[in-house]
Amino acid sequence: MPVYREQPKVFFPWERRRGLRTVLRGARVRQALLVVGGIIVFASLRQRELRASQIRATRAEITTAARAIAAWRADHERPCPASINDLVSGGYLPEPPVDAWGRALRVTCPGRKEPQGFDVSSDGPDGEVGGLDRVQ
Repeated sequence: MPVYREQPKVFFPWERRRGLRTVLRGARVRQALLVVGGIIVFASLRQRELRASQIRATRAEITTAARAIAAWRADHERPCPASINDLVSGGYLPEPPVDAWGRALRVTCPGRKEPQGFDVSSDGPDGEVGGLDRVQ
């Protein structure tokens, strides 16, 4: 009895079924995934650095305002100025200090840390008074 072997099937490239694994093995798809992943990582690092630079700029403004208030206190007998505008009109600051998000800084007198002192703070990016992301 003759034994018949099954003839190998010939597929054209467009007839072949392609699964997800086959597609992901392609060099172009891997390159595209690497580029998209790199863009996502770059964007997240940029966003984090932008936020950190805004916080650094706000802390620099807070330091400048605190030094101006300390100089004002040294020249006057009152514990704190009535408002930031007193510092501007007295020549201690060239303009009212604002944080990196465009909002005015808050001066608390007496301070929470030192009852005889003062605190200068910013409401942070969300603008909520006493929020969790305030900058001191």
